[in-house]
Amino acid sequence: MDILENVSLRQLNTFGIEANARYYAEVHSTAGLQEILLQWRGAAPFILGGGSNILFTGNVERLVIRNCIRGREIIRRDAGRAWVAAGGGENWHEFVLWCLDNGLGGIENLSLIPGTVGAAPIQNIGAYGVELQDVFHSLEATELSSGMEHAFGREACRFGYRDSVFKGPLRGVYCITRVVLELSTEGHKINTSYGAIREMLENRGISDPGIRDVSEAVMAIRRSKLPDPALIGNAGSFFKNPEVPHWQFEQLKALFPGIVHYPAGEGLVKIPAGWLIEQCGWKGQRIGDAGCYEKQALVLVNHGRASGAELLQLAQEIVDSVAEKFGIRLAPEVNVV
Repeated sequence: MDILENVSLRQLNTFGIEANARYYAEVHSTAGLQEILLQWRGAAPFILGGGSNILFTGNVERLVIRNCIRGREIIRRDAGRAWVAAGGGENWHEFVLWCLDNGLGGIENLSLIPGTVGAAPIQNIGAYGVELQDVFHSLEATELSSGMEHAFGREACRFGYRDSVFKGPLRGVYCITRVVLELSTEGHKINTSYGAIREMLENRGISDPGIRDVSEAVMAIRRSKLPDPALIGNAGSFFKNPEVPHWQFEQLKALFPGIVHYPAGEGLVKIPAGWLIEQCGWKGQRIGDAGCYEKQALVLVNHGRASGAELLQLAQEIVDSVAEKFGIRLAPEVNVV
């Protein structure tokens, strides 16, 4: 297992940012990962998955380990449920399609989300009324400092909105090598709570949708709003949708009667970050090659040769303008390195 030097990461991040890894290795098994960790004697390695939720603002001077651990299997079936395991380096969307091919439901609303299976619990990915934590069972992870394997159940992961223990206290401590989900094999609970899905299904003449119908509707919606990284560099949604206390929302509603919002539970109201950004006039704007996507203000894009620092500066200007107008400070969903 070789550790390479001075490797370009431009093709390994969906923003298409030019950045170099001082040291780089790819691992295809837990044993291979442990072998690399035994060889390495520098600072804690940086784990890279699909590169779809990251913004490089400079070169990475430590070891970058790309998680390429594959494998998908149904490990158990019982009473209309199936427990499915996938390697941390599996492509998330391809895994979703594989589950659909096997008649497994629960993650169809998460279709076409970029990235890897191993990154999914770190971010607690979610879309259209469904989050990973809804179907999560457990994961296996290798501690980077020791090479020891550890198991984490749902509670240990401390899931939150686009958050988990791996983004907080355990950030950079582990590499997730295997994830187990609990999915349905029959009597699927179809979630069409988001109006966009219902509208898409109605337009297609589908009144009694199955899991594949929902998946195809979600894919069509995402493709209509989000840019293809192969055509224009981006990392999907750059900011989290903020959740504010109900009293603050009422104040905002008095000032902005048309404010878009959704209930978030526990006295909170979710306000789409894209709507806030669009109201500040950023949609379709660009500064040099760093821009705000013309069809979805929540997405920042690299029009060609933008640097990570330039995209970060644009993000900061957007955050400041939203804070000034609405009193809400947006938080990034993308990991800035």
